[in-house]
Order: sequence, then structure tokens, then C-alpha cells
Amino acid sequence: MTSPVPLRLALVVAGGVIGSAARLGLGLALPAPGGSGLGAVPWATLIANVVGAFLIGVLAARLPSSSGVRILLGTGVLGGFTTYSAFAVGSVTLWHAQPWLAAAYAIGSLVLGLGAAALGLDLARPRSSHTQAHG
Repeated sequence: MTSPVPLRLALVVAGGVIGSAARLGLGLALPAPGGSGLGAVPWATLIANVVGAFLIGVLAARLPSSSGVRILLGTGVLGGFTTYSAFAVGSVTLWHAQPWLAAAYAIGSLVLGLGAAALGLDLARPRSSHTQAHG
């Protein structure tokens, strides 16, 4: 019988491959940051992090943390799809060219990510029949 640790590790690895490939695809589909103004913003990273935060919120509201599906999708797929390191590098790179835009990008990313996670948790949280009838 397979122990839980190797199985969980395999789920994270498999999910991470999928999530990382999806993030690369998003990065290839959107123009690379360059130039000035909003064209300098790393949009693919922002989109990946906000969408990923929302979906992780949904998973956290719906699945127990020990669930194999949550480990595969949350830690694996969405962990590979979202990226703090690209956010940090993108912010610093943008800072050298346009400090005010970099500050707006960094603060906006945090606010949007937190808001997306909260929205995902709220929308996916099971409602009691009493709350649905009276709320």
C-alpha cells in the first residue's frame, strides 16, 4: 500500500507540472512587459496570481486541506500557476523604469489577490438552508 506522503508528493508534482505549463502558456499568450506606461506591466503574472488566488479560495472553502484533490489542484496546479517570485522580479524591474507604476502594480496585485481569495472563499463556502432562506 502506498503511504500518504509519497502519494501527496506525487499529486503536488503532477499538479505543479500542469500549473507551471499553464502559467508559461499565459505568458506566451500575452505580450511581454516592455516600453512605458501600462505596456510595462507584467500582465501575465498579475492575471495568474489573481485568478489563482480566487481559485485557491474556492478550493479552501470546498475541500478539506487533507483532500487529495485539494493537494493536486491547490498546492500542485495552482501553486505552480501562481508565482510570487515573478511578481517580485516584475515589481523590481518595473521600479527601475517607472517607480510610481511599480508601486501601483505591487499594491494593486496584493489588494486584488487578497480580494480574489476572499471572494473565492465567500462564493464557494457552503451556505446553510437557514442562511439561504433568510439571507
